[in-house]
Amino acid sequence: MSLRGFVLLLLLGLLASAAMAVVLTHHQHRQAFIALTAAERERDALNVEFGRLQIEQATWSETHRIERIAIEKLGMKFPEGDEVVVVQP
Repeated sequence: MSLRGFVLLLLLGLLASAAMAVVLTHHQHRQAFIALTAAERERDALNVEFGRLQIEQATWSETHRIERIAIEKLGMKFPEGDEVVVVQP
């Protein structure tokens, strides 16, 4: 085998290695993009759920609702003026 044949074979091997590296890199990029897309979908779903929970929390903690439950279910009422006791330290 001549030097020219050896160089040609070496260049062909390097070209094949470079092609395999491009294919591997493209595959890794595709896998990373799929993972990113899944993470973004999960983030969006969690943001929607968080918004729903915030609305639910605001609904459950409304002052008039709490007052109505305290009066109806617990029999609570605001104290009259003579029922209020101020404690001095």
